[in-house]
Amino acid sequence: MVKLKSLWMVAAVLFMVSCTMSAKSGEGKAAGTESKGEVVHLDKAGFLQKIFDYEKNSTKWEYAGDKPCIVDFYADWCGPCKQVAPILAELAAKYKDDIVIYKVNVDQEQELAAVFGVRSIPTLLFIPKEGQPQVSMGALPREEFVKQIDSFLLKKK
Repeated sequence: MVKLKSLWMVAAVLFMVSCTMSAKSGEGKAAGTESKGEVVHLDKAGFLQKIFDYEKNSTKWEYAGDKPCIVDFYADWCGPCKQVAPILAELAAKYKDDIVIYKVNVDQEQELAAVFGVRSIPTLLFIPKEGQPQVSMGALPREEFVKQIDSFLLKKK
């Protein structure tokens, strides 16, 4: 009961953060390719290790990564997700030294989708190295991704 309550608390916090923004990800390879500029697919175990272990710490956001990242919650059957996939693959290569782009399949990782309150796809988490993530829902054009990466994730002027 306490664990479920904690999960809802994290979901509520992320939902409130989501009210501050709106976004999605591309095709990639297996975990461990972060330094190669490819989109990395995550399962629950990978998410807990590389992004946020909500099972151990459900009350305070603590990003586990060493670079800012984008997490794309997607589904294979989703049209807008398919539109954004090549954009994110391109951006993963372009920003390979600065950020990591991850994908989470909501059909395969329903618990992750539920914990983060994913109700529509694509849903993207823009996660800076320090600070709170921002959530964006829906397909974004390439220019908007670049703007969010440069201004929010990399803090470029």
